[in-house]
Amino acid sequence: MITKAQEFIKLQKWAVVGASTDPDKFGHIITNKLMEAGRTVWPVNPRGGEIEGNRVYSDLASLPEVPEVVDVVVPPRVALGVVEECGRLGIKRIWFQPGTRSIEANARCRELGIEFVDDSCVLVELKQL
Repeated sequence: MITKAQEFIKLQKWAVVGASTDPDKFGHIITNKLMEAGRTVWPVNPRGGEIEGNRVYSDLASLPEVPEVVDVVVPPRVALGVVEECGRLGIKRIWFQPGTRSIEANARCRELGIEFVDDSCVLVELKQL
């Protein structure tokens, strides 16, 4: 049986909320690994900047396209706001990285009809492809 994580990891258009210009941070590492795997990736962080020559967008509403999945790399208290923004923009899939999920964010995803992964890491799933 295919897990939701296995299903999501095959998608091509990603936004990484909590992307970081600091190469030691997971938001930077995940962004790079998704790009190396051939995905279209839009880094998102209110601070802006660039990651490997790619513009960092201030929010999901600024993206040039609606991503197929949003990878969340922010603290749980921020994750709920990301869920709300996804709901407003019609984004239907969210991946909560370990340490980012919350009961409230998961419940809100269910209320909004957003599918989510909260039990796996993008980096682990990419290695298993």
